[in-house]
Formats: sequence, structure tokens, C-alpha cells
Amino acid sequence: MAEKFSFSKFFGMTDDMGSEAPVGDNVERQTTQAAPVTGRSDKVVSINGPKASASHISLFEPRIYSDVKSIATQLMKNEAVIINFSRVDEAQSKRIVDFLTGTIFAIDGDIQRIGNEMFLCTPHNFQVSGELGSDVKTQFKL
Repeated sequence: MAEKFSFSKFFGMTDDMGSEAPVGDNVERQTTQAAPVTGRSDKVVSINGPKASASHISLFEPRIYSDVKSIATQLMKNEAVIINFSRVDEAQSKRIVDFLTGTIFAIDGDIQRIGNEMFLCTPHNFQVSGELGSDVKTQFKL
């Protein structure tokens, strides 16, 4: 009769059970059910983690120089700002742009002219790409 296959013999380990029971013997073995493990692993990461906050672009039409404070506050909150200077005279708009240039420098941002009387101010975490066409530049005298 052929000998019963044993993994322990195959891998060269000794069998602690002694001799093997003959194949024809009916040996009852007592089995116990294992209780389910209810412990939590600390390595579980939630897929629905905190979401990145949405970026905002605020629009401003300053009328007086003191409106620049609210524009600078938005920039310091890492929000982009579009400023329309159509309701401010040229001298006031130059002062506002000078103030915002200092604010932009302090937060490592960027300021770009996007129209005849419009500027885009962005904090460091915004990236602006693209170029205005030549017909738009001549229309707005940029």
C-alpha cells in the first residue's frame, strides 16, 4: 500500500504526531469553530478623506482707495481676485495697483493685466496659462 502524502515530510520537517494512522481507519477528529476577529487594524485608511477646498476667484470694482483693503484680505486668504477699475479715476487705480503689487510680493503671488481696466491677482497656489489674441490686445490697447 502507498504511504500517505505529508507536507511535513515533503518540506523535510519531522512529524510530531508520531506514526500516521492507517488509511482505512475511521478516526473522528474534534473540530472547533474559530471566533471571528473583531479587532481593528490601525493601517486602514479612509478613501473618503478630507477633500481639498475649492478655489475661489473674487470680483471687485473698487470706487475709492480704501476698497483695496478688502481686496488684499482676499489675496491673503489664498483666493484669486479680478479687479475692474472702470469706476475709479486713473490716479486712484495706480495707487491701488501699487498697493496690490506689494501685497502680491508679500504672498509670492502674481499680478497680470487681462483687459484695459482689469487686472488678475493670484496667490502662489494659482497657475494662469494662456495668451490673449492680438485682436483682443489691440481692442483693449494692451
